[in-house]
Amino acid sequence: MRQIILDTETTGLDPALGHRIIEIAGVELVNRRLTGNHFHRYINPERESEEGALQVHGLTREFLSDKPKFREIAAEFLDYVTGAELVIHNAPFDIAFLNHELNLLALKPIAEYCPSVVDTLRMARDMHPGKRNNLNALCERYQIDNTARTLHGALLDAQLLAEVYLSMTRGQESLIMEAERAPAAVSAAEKISRASLELIVVRASDEELAAHANQLEDIEKASGGSCVWKRLEA
Repeated sequence: MRQIILDTETTGLDPALGHRIIEIAGVELVNRRLTGNHFHRYINPERESEEGALQVHGLTREFLSDKPKFREIAAEFLDYVTGAELVIHNAPFDIAFLNHELNLLALKPIAEYCPSVVDTLRMARDMHPGKRNNLNALCERYQIDNTARTLHGALLDAQLLAEVYLSMTRGQESLIMEAERAPAAVSAAEKISRASLELIVVRASDEELAAHANQLEDIEKASGGSCVWKRLEA
């Protein structure tokens, strides 16, 4: 299975108010293994970031002024994610921004390119109800080093989320490993001839049989005649 751990940074909180994506990053997992095939682009939003958003990501309009616009990287981005399952922390937020950018270019929504989306925030809330489940809290909970995260950055956050997601779903990895080992195990078993196997039977001694009978009698008396094993012997 191919999965893309995705994160974005934006100029604000609501695409309906004209806010735009300014950074987008993806980290590729194939069969739960990091491949090193990353996608990372800064984007010129052609507008200022809100002060609150700027304090989160620190990406100024001056820094972004010479970066490509979303329409210039859209085809490359869609080629990267098409066919993959997306894994996103607080997925509705990023999906709304992606769909807004795609709609501005008269392109189909992201669901037309990616078959499914996993929301790790919802997953974390189900697994850890009543606890903090932001990315920093999850890194601490799963002992993932996030000391480099002084500001939000799409690529770093996607890399951290990939580690968090793998930790949260660790049981799935063992299932995949068992599935990978199963054909070899069956193949080896098929090579063993049943005729060469000798069944060893160790029978109870007279003393052991007598001790067993005495034990059943004690149980029969203690249970008022309800010893199941005595009924089975009858």
